[in-house]
This record gives sequence, structure tokens and C-alpha cells, in this order.
Amino acid sequence: MKYSVVIFPAKNVQEFANSYRKRYDSAYAAIPPYIRLKEAFDVEEGQLAALVNHLQHVADKTDSFQAKFHRFATFHPTNNVIYLALQNKQPFEQLHKQISESCGKTEETYAFVPHLTIGRDMNDDELKDVYGQLSMEKVDLTAEIDRFHLIYELVDGIWSVHQTFQLKK
Repeated sequence: MKYSVVIFPAKNVQEFANSYRKRYDSAYAAIPPYIRLKEAFDVEEGQLAALVNHLQHVADKTDSFQAKFHRFATFHPTNNVIYLALQNKQPFEQLHKQISESCGKTEETYAFVPHLTIGRDMNDDELKDVYGQLSMEKVDLTAEIDRFHLIYELVDGIWSVHQTFQLKK
């Protein structure tokens, strides 16, 4: 089964993101706004318990922290994605590194850049137009990050939470 590890930010951030995602993100209906900590990977049934134990260990030794979203950005020309950029990437990068240790040795498609996707699957002209408008907007959002989630993909492409891991307060 295909799994991933994500953070769902606070409701205010999700509402802000969804105001754009419903127009620009082809995955809008499949999953709420998220910050991906680990790209999707396959887990066999017999390996799931060890993965859950590792994720619980990571959560138990990680303090909660603030996420600070400060601007719109894009991965163009590598990928036609528009996202909310994080000002404080370090806690996300540390979580990614710790989580990745037990999620298989699969190579990730792209280098890890913590972000919240606003739009994807746009052609170049659409991306340029939308990003041109969004880049002029001021973004100043914060959210307390106190948990992450192991999610899995259903046969219809919708993602569902398998387990939530609470960070230290």
C-alpha cells in the first residue's frame, strides 16, 4: 500500500490555502492542504508496525514548533507548482530527515523543500499568469505544528489518515 507522512496545518492556514487550491490544485478533492514530510512510498503489511513505531519515536523526541508562511513561490521551470513558502524550514527538514530513515531507501523525485502546494498541473502560461498575481500578495500566516500524520492512498486516489503522531509540547 502507498503511504506518505504529512502535516496538516491549522484551520486558518487551510482555509487560506483552499481559497486558492479549489481553483488551481488538481489534488484539491483528494487531500486537505498539507506539508509533505515524506514523499509517497510503498509499505508491505508486515513492515507497517515497525514504521509506526519509528514515527512514534520521532514524535516523542520532537518539540512542537511554529510554521511561518511568508510568501507565494514556484518550482518553475523544474515543476509547474505554486506553493506557500515557509520562512522557517529547519524544523521541517529535521523531521523529514528523521522520518526518512525508516521509510525505505527509495529515492525521492525532488529535493525536499518544505511547502504547502497551492496549484499544480498548470501549463506554462497559466502558471506565469497566476504566479504573477499571487507574488504581489502579502502573506503572513503562522500555525502551531504539534503533530504529523501517516496517511495512505485509497483505490480512488483519496488520501486518508492511518495514524496521527503528537509532538512534545
